[in-house]
Amino acid sequence: MSAPTTVTIAPEATTERTWLDERSWVDVTRGWLGDGATELYDALVAQVAWRQSRNFRYDRYVDEPRVGASWTAGRGAPGVDVATNETLLEVHKAVRRQTGKRFDDGFAIAWYRDGRDSVAFHRDRDMRWLDDTVIALLSLGQRRPWLLRPRANRYAHDLPDHGAIVDLSPGPGDLLVMGGATQDGWEHSVPKVDGRLPGRISLQWRWTSGRGKPVVGASYRAPRTYSR
Repeated sequence: MSAPTTVTIAPEATTERTWLDERSWVDVTRGWLGDGATELYDALVAQVAWRQSRNFRYDRYVDEPRVGASWTAGRGAPGVDVATNETLLEVHKAVRRQTGKRFDDGFAIAWYRDGRDSVAFHRDRDMRWLDDTVIALLSLGQRRPWLLRPRANRYAHDLPDHGAIVDLSPGPGDLLVMGGATQDGWEHSVPKVDGRLPGRISLQWRWTSGRGKPVVGASYRAPRTYSR
């Protein structure tokens, strides 16, 4: 199955910015990717050589509840055909124009195969410098909750949605862009929902200015052990 060799960025799509605090914001462009969003989702599901990651959690390795891959310029994504890689290159260029960032490392791809797949609240700490970042996410497939909470609520396990106060719920073709200090003061997640829901794919671009004080501590993927 091949994706269309060109993608349509909907000219009528408008971007709405929400300020989360005085340093952090998120832009939402509904329907940013117009014609071809469904075909691109189907092509990626069928073609990508998906990789199952494992994390060490407390006493054993567990499968991460989603699968992933990556796309890099000149090499594309593992397993996909020429037409699909051309489509992804066009999307990559369009995201660079939209955000004004080069994203020289390409982008990550995550497939939430059904409602049981998820990712817990986290910050993208692997970038280390979090005071000035841009993270763009293009959503394909099923609309799913996509939650943001201030780090002050990170221990609010008894609150609804574990303390989340924003749900952006991107649908197919929607583009989310987190900017400023969002990765410093906010956390995001894709929670589990009804397991019968169809899948969702997230394409993810990350950039940091490298300015400010780097974070210290383990990344999201670092092993977690019981306190001693």
